[in-house]
Amino acid sequence: MNQIIIHVDMDAFYASVEIRDNPSLRGKPLIIGSLPSERGVVATCSYEARKFGIHSAMNIKEAYRLCPRGIYMHPNFEKYKAVSAQLHQIWDDYATASERIALDEAYLDVTKRAKTFDGAREIAKTIKRRTQQELGLSCSVGVAYSKTAAKTASEEKKPDGYFEIPTPLDFVNLIIDRDVRVLYTVGAKTAEKLYAAGIHTVRDIQEHKDDVIRLFGKQGQWITQIAFGVDDRKVVPYLPQNAKSIGKELTFQQDVTNEALLKDVMFLLSLCVEHRAKRYGLFGKGVSLKITYADMKSITRSKIVPPCDSAITVYHEALQLFEQVNKRPVRLIGVGIYNLSGEERQLSFDDFLEEPKRAREAERREHFQRLQERYHLDFEGHLEQIYKGEILHRTAEYMRRASERVQ
Repeated sequence: MNQIIIHVDMDAFYASVEIRDNPSLRGKPLIIGSLPSERGVVATCSYEARKFGIHSAMNIKEAYRLCPRGIYMHPNFEKYKAVSAQLHQIWDDYATASERIALDEAYLDVTKRAKTFDGAREIAKTIKRRTQQELGLSCSVGVAYSKTAAKTASEEKKPDGYFEIPTPLDFVNLIIDRDVRVLYTVGAKTAEKLYAAGIHTVRDIQEHKDDVIRLFGKQGQWITQIAFGVDDRKVVPYLPQNAKSIGKELTFQQDVTNEALLKDVMFLLSLCVEHRAKRYGLFGKGVSLKITYADMKSITRSKIVPPCDSAITVYHEALQLFEQVNKRPVRLIGVGIYNLSGEERQLSFDDFLEEPKRAREAERREHFQRLQERYHLDFEGHLEQIYKGEILHRTAEYMRRASERVQ
């Protein structure tokens, strides 16, 4: 039996949740992300804001220039995660396999449940109806023979849309004369290279198949397959243990030169990494440090380490990497672990001794005590809040301002 795949994508998810919870925002240009006075980007925006040319990932200053009378809000990620769990619970009712792409997006394999496209159509309509009735939100749904076609279909009639693409021929006929960017495998940089080679549409890709493969190798082979409607990928359920890395990073509202502050923030980021790693029972066999300087130049440094999930270990290893980089004004800093494994690490001699364990616990307490003395905040007593993105950013900003007052 051929595959029948549904792609569900919420319409302006964060903004729609805020409008649902505050109807006075309806019909207004709502921009979720940083505030105009802050550094950052647009996370999402309402369709009214999009009329001004605003889009996701746009610099918030540019968004404000385009729409100075818009309503700007910080995202509430905890609320969005809670709503997302409700959404996926509805969607998963109809799938034998569900691949979660984001909080507001998923591929659903409904081949066995639907049996036919008529059956898939009924499932799609039911998903749209339940999402609206139970959660007060609209979604766009595409039904197709493949993942690529299903995603294309869900975009076709946004917002609150429905579209289906039953066969590869239907897919090709729909996109043949569209820009190469219609293929989700073609990003901005890939598109630039294709344009430079005189390839602008999907038809051009088909007609210059060998050139595309010569330009991009294996990626080019995949692009040409998609251009002919060939995509037999399966819906693969996402498992946290399949992640390649766990990291946490933070952008300061003003550039930071204070090394003590940067190290304190690195400790908080290491705690966040530990929290997520232990939540999923994962160990990292490498530690990484990321820094973006004031001039927007980014660097990443990494090193192989014995398997670890401890904040103290991550912090120490990241500190060693930090000591090796240029000390210039910092815009963003992040730490992480990679080469993840869910397998228990091999016990070392220290694991059988109480003294090393007590030493690590004592060092952890010393860090918290030093932070409390320096910033007059109860960090240890509010870790659950600090793990949340928005609270972490607020805490780091408070620390930055406090350190400036001391200088």
